[in-house]
Amino acid sequence: MMKIALIGTGKMGMAVEEQAIMAGHEILFRINHLNRSNYTVADLKRADIAIEFTQPDAAVDNLLWCLEAGIPVVCGTTGWQDMSGEVFQKFIDKKGAIITATNFSIGVNILFRLNRELAAWMNSHTDYHPFIEEVHHMRKLDKPSGTAVTLADGIFQSNQHVKSWMLAQGNPEVPNDVLAIHSVREGDVIGKHEVTWTSPIDKISIHHEAFNRDGFAAGALLAASWLIGKIGVFSMEDVLFGNRKSHI
Repeated sequence: MMKIALIGTGKMGMAVEEQAIMAGHEILFRINHLNRSNYTVADLKRADIAIEFTQPDAAVDNLLWCLEAGIPVVCGTTGWQDMSGEVFQKFIDKKGAIITATNFSIGVNILFRLNRELAAWMNSHTDYHPFIEEVHHMRKLDKPSGTAVTLADGIFQSNQHVKSWMLAQGNPEVPNDVLAIHSVREGDVIGKHEVTWTSPIDKISIHHEAFNRDGFAAGALLAASWLIGKIGVFSMEDVLFGNRKSHI
């Protein structure tokens, strides 16, 4: 059983709490922007692990708070990754433990692996050009989604012909070496991501659609149980596939 400090009590936080309780874990604290000042580092030390799903402008401070308390942290907040190098270095220097992911869904992380493999195969088939479309609910702040950016990064890592990405909205022409990302915000869509490679004669697509938030919550809890007792900076690749080493 894990004693969890839940940082963020929005829809994802509630989904994590529901699945954690069903699995027999204890939610020790439910921390949000309204009550965070009521908790001290000493309070946080009582938890085995923190699971953080908040907002981009709060994430870095929350992560460093967990590091100060000496507890491992699983972070699912997106939109703060421009600060990730600095944050990860602090965790390395102080021998902390952190897992971050733009998406904790097991299915999405399998999609990430398939995406890199497909991009690598396309090195030999230059008639195909990639395109990413992502659809989320109206309340999602970052555009494109962190998951879409991770998919784009996977293509860059594996395909020598694609050099950068750009939002497709308002851009009538996309250069051949640029990956277009189309972001849609509508209704209460949990999350849809599709990568398409199109040639003059056909197209190939890989697609993931989340029906609810349970998959994200289950992945975050799996990551949390895996992280306890470890030191380093990790990703869901380590949790699911075990083929990436810590950055330490």
